[in-house]
Amino acid sequence: MYLFRLVFVLSIASLTLGNIIDDLLNALKTAITCDACHKLALTLKNVAELGDTALVDVVAAVCKAAKVEDDDVCEGTVQEQGPILARVLRNISPFGATSSKLCNIAQLCNQPPINKYTVPLPAPAADIFIPASQGRQTFKVVHISDVHIDRQYIVGTESECSKPICCRQYADSTSDVRVPAGPFGSYQCDTPDSLLMSLFKQIDSPGSAFAIFTGDVVEAAVWSVTRQEVLNDINIFNDEMLRSLHMPVFSTIGNHEAAPANSFPTSDTPAADATGYDAQYVFDAASSEWTPWINATAADQVKHQSGSYSVVAPGTKLRIISLNTVYWYNLNLWIYDSDEQHPDPNGIMAFAVQELQAAEEAGQRVWIIGHMPPGGPDTLHDQSHYYDQIVQRYQHIIAGHFFGHSHVDQFEIAYNDYENRTADNAVAVSWIAPSVTPRTANGAFKVYEVDPDTYDIMDAHVYVANLSDPTFDTEPTWNLYYSARETYGALVDLEPTEPLGPAFWHRVTEKFEADDEAFNMYIRFMQRDYNVEPCDAECKKETICGLRAMRSEDNCVTGSTLALEARKPGTTPRNSSAHYDTCDGSGLLHILAKAIGAMTSDQVPEKTMNSLSEDLKSRIQS
Repeated sequence: MYLFRLVFVLSIASLTLGNIIDDLLNALKTAITCDACHKLALTLKNVAELGDTALVDVVAAVCKAAKVEDDDVCEGTVQEQGPILARVLRNISPFGATSSKLCNIAQLCNQPPINKYTVPLPAPAADIFIPASQGRQTFKVVHISDVHIDRQYIVGTESECSKPICCRQYADSTSDVRVPAGPFGSYQCDTPDSLLMSLFKQIDSPGSAFAIFTGDVVEAAVWSVTRQEVLNDINIFNDEMLRSLHMPVFSTIGNHEAAPANSFPTSDTPAADATGYDAQYVFDAASSEWTPWINATAADQVKHQSGSYSVVAPGTKLRIISLNTVYWYNLNLWIYDSDEQHPDPNGIMAFAVQELQAAEEAGQRVWIIGHMPPGGPDTLHDQSHYYDQIVQRYQHIIAGHFFGHSHVDQFEIAYNDYENRTADNAVAVSWIAPSVTPRTANGAFKVYEVDPDTYDIMDAHVYVANLSDPTFDTEPTWNLYYSARETYGALVDLEPTEPLGPAFWHRVTEKFEADDEAFNMYIRFMQRDYNVEPCDAECKKETICGLRAMRSEDNCVTGSTLALEARKPGTTPRNSSAHYDTCDGSGLLHILAKAIGAMTSDQVPEKTMNSLSEDLKSRIQS
């Protein structure tokens, strides 16, 4: 009798496990609406309840069956990031607002309504001194971003491979190389050290007061990156910069400065759950490496403020506030680990307010630097909305916002009335730097001309190293690509002493609306004349909307294009969201988004689906 009952119980358990797999695969094939995505979250939660290994095995198998990435990319990415997702799924309701935020990454749900929260802000002082320009000679500041240095780059390896980045010797690489990696870099590859040294040589010219670096040191092979590699990359890059550049450098933390990529547990994460994932090692390394350029107080802030710090640039009345905006990134899985909404993960906004208030009381102007642009489609609406409250309160002392991440040359405008976006109510502008890595476009950087009294930007020169230049493989040449003042100022009759402020940039967007030639020039500049996709009327509308959105809830692009792209084989997404996908296109959530796209569009043959079902049932039952 006992043996009969045991067999019966095991049979029921086997049937239940089999049903979990059937439900999951059916949910993947039918996930075309927000409700369907929530049902998919329920089936994934059921798998996660069986343990981290179960979820890792299942998602890796789905990735490989859907052929959204090479097998090693599927296995490595899911192995790295899968246990974090398993924890998240076990902690949240599959039908709640947090789940909707996850579904938004696949463009299946809208971001839920903003959670009401008022950032604690000191009242403005009765008399605030706002400096006026005295017309003095400007000084120069260099802005570089997204270097993504690949220490495993090998000249002569394949540059057009099937993986997210190429120019490496992979285990499945063949000896038949069609397009060999060049000595200074190639498209579809991250930055070799030779290109970085060429960049440093170019920007270490007399006349630059300092440089800002807005994050992402580590290359994009997220499926294989280790903690030790992250530390090595941070240390080597900063050591090389210290030796090469004879100017201070003020840096920020990027989403790739962690292993797994994007993995920054919050201060609300129980210590036991964050074991093996704590990002403190990143902050400790950054604090040590940045110390030669920032004072002891700022270095201590880096350690204890999750990578953020504040420092006054030498010889100026300009306070630079560096914020770790990765805590607002929709691919940082740790911010989804509870249905309870936390408005200010790790106190980043509270720190910003503290330092802005200190600047206001000291009569200083401020630049804010960070990695994630607050208006980007991959910035969570809640945190972007709360940051906008800070922008509105301190708009009179903030002379500029500087970010990276998207890899393209962009800007974003903030308004005091987003229902009526005009030049008169434009209050701030974000400068978003193009990437140094040539993975998706020619490497580039910016040089700003800065008013020494107001610290406003008077001009921005963009320099590009064109990989198609015949001399590139001998010695890259970083040529002036365009001057923002000369190029865009001519479109809107810019006054000789007028800075390139928010009102100016709004007038430029009005010109884009009225003049297709001017708009298409901007699109070319964004991509540095490489792989420029046509932008039709709807794309143009979306793009201009994004330029007028330093608050992500007002950006017309709602999330990743990857799931939609997968549903239409042979097509390329033609809106601004596609650029943000380049930063982490092989991360776990993007792998799931692409798998959903492949399965809902019947790109996975029925025979493959049947084999996948049998394989998963066998795995999960064992």
